[in-house]
Amino acid sequence: MTSFLTGLIGSGIGPSLSPPLHEREAAHHGLRYVYRLLDTDVLGLDVGDLIRTARRFGYDGLNITHPCKQAVIPYLDELSADARTLGAVNTVVFDGGRAVGHNTDWTGFAESFVRGLPDAPTRRVVQLGAGGAGAAVAHALLTGGAGQVTVVDADPARATALAAELTGRFGPGRARPAPRDGLAGLLAEADGLAHATPVGMAGHPGLPLPAAALHPGLWVADIVYRPLETELLRRARALGCRTLDGGGMVVFQAAHAFRLFTGRTPDTERMLAHLTELVTD
Repeated sequence: MTSFLTGLIGSGIGPSLSPPLHEREAAHHGLRYVYRLLDTDVLGLDVGDLIRTARRFGYDGLNITHPCKQAVIPYLDELSADARTLGAVNTVVFDGGRAVGHNTDWTGFAESFVRGLPDAPTRRVVQLGAGGAGAAVAHALLTGGAGQVTVVDADPARATALAAELTGRFGPGRARPAPRDGLAGLLAEADGLAHATPVGMAGHPGLPLPAAALHPGLWVADIVYRPLETELLRRARALGCRTLDGGGMVVFQAAHAFRLFTGRTPDTERMLAHLTELVTD
C-alpha cells in the first residue's frame, strides 16, 4: 500500500474539513494517507519553521491557507508558473528534497464559478480582498472573461498593488483599485461581488461590508466554506441575489492538490458529495 503524509499550514484552521476530504478520497484509491493540521497559533511556529519541519519529517506535500499564502514563498525552492504569476502559494510538493510551490486556488475558483454561476454576467465585478486568495480569484475572473475587476481591500496599498499586477497581465482597464468608502456606489453599478477575505469564517464571524450595499441585481460569490452559508450569502439570498458558496472552490482546489501529491486522478463528484456529508454531520 502506498502511503502519503500531508497537511495544512495556516492560522485558526481547527474547523478545516481538508483532512477528511483528502483522506476519504485517498481511501477510494487504496492509499494510506495522513493529513494533519499544522496551526501556527496552536504550535507557536511560523510558516518557515513548519516548512523546515515538514522537510525533516518526510512530508509529501502541504496545503497553505490564510495568512501564509504569500509568506511561505521565501521558504520554497521553486514555484510553478501559476504560483509565480500570482505571487501566492496554496500547495507545496516536496520533490526530491525540493519544496515546490503551486497555486490550485485560481483553477478551483474558476471551476466552481463555471459550475455554480454558468451564465452570470461579468462585465463589472467588485472584489473584496487582495491577499493570496484574492489574487487567485481575480486572476480566475479575468481569465474567464470578466470585463473589469475592481479590487477593494482594508489595506489600500495592497489593493493598488494587486490591480497593477492584474493590469500588467490582462491589459489596461481590466483591473483597478478602489477605496472601501466608495463600495456602495461601486456595487450599484456592478454585475457581481466576489468575496475573498476571512470575514464570515467560523473564527471571523460577521459581514465584510454594510448589508445595505447589497441589491437584488448582484450575484455574490464567497470563498468561505465553513460555514457554507455565511452571513454575507444569507443576506444576499434574502434579497434574491444569485449566490455561490465556497464549497466548490475548496473541493476543486483540493482535488488539484491531491493530484499533485499522489499522481492519482480524484473523482471531484465524489469529493463534492463528501463535502456535503461533512458539512451536514
